[in-house]
This record gives sequence, C-alpha cells and structure tokens, in this order.
Amino acid sequence: MSSLPPQAKKVFSGVIFDVYQWEQEMFDGSTATFERLTRPATLQVIAEVDGKIAMSDEEQPAKGRFLSLLGGRQEPNEDPLEGAKRELLEESGLVSDEWELWQTAEPYNKVVWTIYIYIARNCKKVEHPKHDAGEKITVKTYNFDEFIETTLSKEFCGHEVVEQILRMKLDPPKLEAFRKKILG
Repeated sequence: MSSLPPQAKKVFSGVIFDVYQWEQEMFDGSTATFERLTRPATLQVIAEVDGKIAMSDEEQPAKGRFLSLLGGRQEPNEDPLEGAKRELLEESGLVSDEWELWQTAEPYNKVVWTIYIYIARNCKKVEHPKHDAGEKITVKTYNFDEFIETTLSKEFCGHEVVEQILRMKLDPPKLEAFRKKILG
C-alpha cells in the first residue's frame, strides 16, 4: 500500500492531485528527495439490472470517448460505499439495496490512490441521471459474456478490472464464480 511517511510535506495543492516531498535516506547513507502524489479515491460499480450489467459509454472534454464501469471520485470525508451509491445514482439514476465490495486496488507506488470496486445487485431506476458538465454518459447494458468482452476491448478504461478479468478467463471456475457473484 502506498502511503506517505510522517516527514512528508505538501509542496503543491492541485484540483485533483497534491504533491508531497520528503528526504529519504538511501542504502549508502546519502539522502535524496522523494515525491509522491495523492488523490481522492475512485469508486466504481458493477451494476446488475435485470440480469444484465450496466456500464458507461462516456465522453469527457480532455479524454474523448471511452467505456467504463459506472462511478467517479470520492468526495472529501465521504464513506467509499456511500460515495459509490451517490455516483451510481448520479450517473445512471440507479439504486440498489444489495452491495458488496468486490475488490480494492492501489495501482501505482508513486500515487496514494485507492480504487474501490463494488457489485450492486438488483439495481432499479428511480430517477433521471444528473451528469456533471464535463461528462456525456449513455448507460448501456450487457449480458455477462458481453460484459467480459467489453471490458477487454480497447475502448474500456479500467486496467485494474481488465487484469482481474484476464486472470479469471485463465481459470474458468473463477470466472463462473464471478458470474454467480454478480448475477446470483
């Protein structure tokens, strides 16, 4: 797990990223300046709706079009699960009473950043989505096999999910257990 040592000092505050630096003793006794970024957690949801999985076909101004799980950034002082519920509702208008944390990932050593991936079963649409000004989202649903293939497409954004899916494809019983975890 990437974390900041107690002697780290914030040297830059950004909109999303903050930069911390500290002096680190090296193996030969010399010191060097080390640096690490921090950012809010990412909250992603594998949302099951009527036996299918809802995903985002999204476009953002600086990123272009991509496919992803529904979700977004955790707000300050927000519980990850509550944030995932908020993001699911905002992006899709969906809610669920059946949530399970599937996995967490910390993809980079030089960035203090956690990605929480939840499974939300039996999602129901309760309102119209409320998208941010910097996102155009179309929610699409896929059966399980289509979901797996979509996550492996070049348009899918979420390498931490891709890695897990590829590992499960090499072990069919694990892939079947994943299917049952999502679809019941």
